Amino acid sequence: MAGLSDTAGATRILLVIGGGIAAYKSLDLIRRLKERGYAVRAILTAAAAEFVTPLSVAALTGERAFQNLFDLTDEHDVGHIRLARDADLVLIAPATADLLAKMANGLANDLASTALIATTARVLAAPAMNPTMWAHPATRRNVARLEADGVSFVGPAEGLMAERGESGLGRMSEPLEIVAAAEALLRPTGAPGLSGSLAGRRVLVTSGPTHEPIDPVRVLANRSSGRQGHAIAAAAARAGGEVTLISGPVAIPDPAGVTVVRVETAREMLNAVEAALPADLGVFAAAVADWRVADGAAQKIKKGAGGPPALTLVENPDILATVARGLRRPALVVGFAAETENVVEHARGKLARKGADMIVANDVSPASGVMGGDSNTVHIVTQDGVEDWPALSKAEVAERLVSRLAALLGPV
Repeated sequence: MAGLSDTAGATRILLVIGGGIAAYKSLDLIRRLKERGYAVRAILTAAAAEFVTPLSVAALTGERAFQNLFDLTDEHDVGHIRLARDADLVLIAPATADLLAKMANGLANDLASTALIATTARVLAAPAMNPTMWAHPATRRNVARLEADGVSFVGPAEGLMAERGESGLGRMSEPLEIVAAAEALLRPTGAPGLSGSLAGRRVLVTSGPTHEPIDPVRVLANRSSGRQGHAIAAAAARAGGEVTLISGPVAIPDPAGVTVVRVETAREMLNAVEAALPADLGVFAAAVADWRVADGAAQKIKKGAGGPPALTLVENPDILATVARGLRRPALVVGFAAETENVVEHARGKLARKGADMIVANDVSPASGVMGGDSNTVHIVTQDGVEDWPALSKAEVAERLVSRLAALLGPV
C-alpha cells in the first residue's frame, strides 16, 4: 500500500466518504485538513463515486482514493486492516443513513464498512441526510447505539436540503466545523486547551442582534445569527468558567452549561449586562443596533396617502464603552468590530475610543458570508499590534479566542 512519504510523522486521518450529495463538501474538507498538516487517506464508497470522482480525491490527498475491498494490489497484505489501523482518527463525512446503519449493526460488506469495523482509532461521524431519514426511529436507534459504542458526532445542521422544498435537520456540518471537531478529538490528554483554564472565573458574553421596535410589528435589526457569540460562551463554559450569556433574538440553541439571559433591545441588553457584573472577563460579541426609533408607534403604522412615515432615530447606549470605562470594569474587556471596509483601521479606532483591551475585527460584507454563516476570518487588534487569523469555523475561532483570553487572565 502506498505510503505518505511527504507527511512522515503527521497525524493521520482516514476519511470515509459516503454516498450523498454532501460528498462534494468532502473535497473542501480534505483541503482544510491538509492546510493544518494532517495526512489524509480517503475511502470512497461506490455511491460516493457517483458524486465525487476518485481523481479529485486523489489530487487533494496526494494518493489514490481507495474503493475496492477485493483490490489485488492492496489485499495481498490485508489492506483494509492496514487502512483502519494506520489512522489516528477515522472521519466519516458524509455519514449517510446507510453507513450509520452498517456501523451500528457491525456489517462489513465493502471496503468502507470493513475498515470501520476493523479500526481501533477514534471515530467521528458527520451525518448528512434528508430530515425525515434523520428523524426515523431506525436512524435514532443507530445513532444512540453508536454513541454508546464511543463514536463521536458533529452535526447535522439545520437548513435547506438538496431536494426542492425540503428543509430541516440533516445538513452536513461545514468543513471548518468538522475540522474543529476532529482537532478536539485529536488533542492529547493533558495538552494545552480549554479544560479548566477559566476555572474560578466569571465570564460575561453578549451575542446576537438587538431588535429596536418601530411599531408592534416592525423592528430595526441586523443579520447577526449569534453563532459566534454563542460559540464563545460555549467555549468559555468548557474551559470551566461561570458564564452568563446575554443574547438578543436568535434562532439557535442555548449553549450547554451557560446561564442565558434573553433580551430584545439595546437598552435591555445594557441593563442585563450591568446586572451580570462584576465579571473577570467580558466578551461583547453582540451586534447591537446603533440607533433606535425615538418614539415607537403603539399601533401598527398603516400606509397612507402622505407617503412613508418619518422616523426620528436616536443613538442607543454604547454597551462596550460603558463597561470598559465603568467602575465595575472586568479585568479583560473584548469587543467586536463588524465592518464592511477598512476592517483593521476601523478596529484600531474602536479600540482607542471604547477603552477595550482587545477588538476582534471581521469583514461582514455580503461577499464574506460571515453574517449568518458558519465560518469567520478575524483580526485580533490590541495595543501591541494586529494578528491575522486564517478562515476558521466560528467554533474554532471561539476555542482559540477563549484559550488566548484565559492565558492573558492567568490563574485565579
